[in-house]
Amino acid sequence: RKDFPAANMKEFIQVVKKDAKKWNLANAGLGAASHLCGMLFQSALDTDLTTVPYKGTGPAMTDLMGGQVDFMCDQTTNTTERIKAGSVKGYAVTTKTRLKTDGLSNLPTVAESGLPNFEVTVWHGLYAPKGTPKAALDKLNAALNAALKDPEVIKRFEALGTGPVTPDKATATYHAKFLQSQIDLWGPIIKKAGQFAD
Repeated sequence: RKDFPAANMKEFIQVVKKDAKKWNLANAGLGAASHLCGMLFQSALDTDLTTVPYKGTGPAMTDLMGGQVDFMCDQTTNTTERIKAGSVKGYAVTTKTRLKTDGLSNLPTVAESGLPNFEVTVWHGLYAPKGTPKAALDKLNAALNAALKDPEVIKRFEALGTGPVTPDKATATYHAKFLQSQIDLWGPIIKKAGQFAD
């Protein structure tokens, strides 16, 4: 929230750790990126926070802006405009490097703010039913790669603090390996939190 009593991410971490029971953490619902990011944050701090799950980012963000909840970890596509407008306070980005997006370029990474190895990126995959012919999959992949090179798509992504995946990563083979790496990363965190994911 915009009036949270910390000036920067290092202070934010200290304030939350000092009195964890005082603060509540919103998320967009079980399994949402904001939920997973919140679990990783709690794990990194080795503390439990009161979490408030919502049915989507919209209601969570509305309550965050209204001061009904204290903070939220969410993707740039949902937060960039609100941070720029000053309706919420941005403390850090969860990527490995700082973002170049106007309004976010001054935000440090969580890792450089005191939580080393903290990284959460939001990604999307294009899926087809099992058994889809390879020719159809190749056609879908070619269309995806063409769309990801479109200057208007790139421009819109950049305005939201994100960007398209590079062509070497926009393949079925790469995505299958990446998906498994994400399952390996998040599985233990989800289990430790007493949650489940299929």
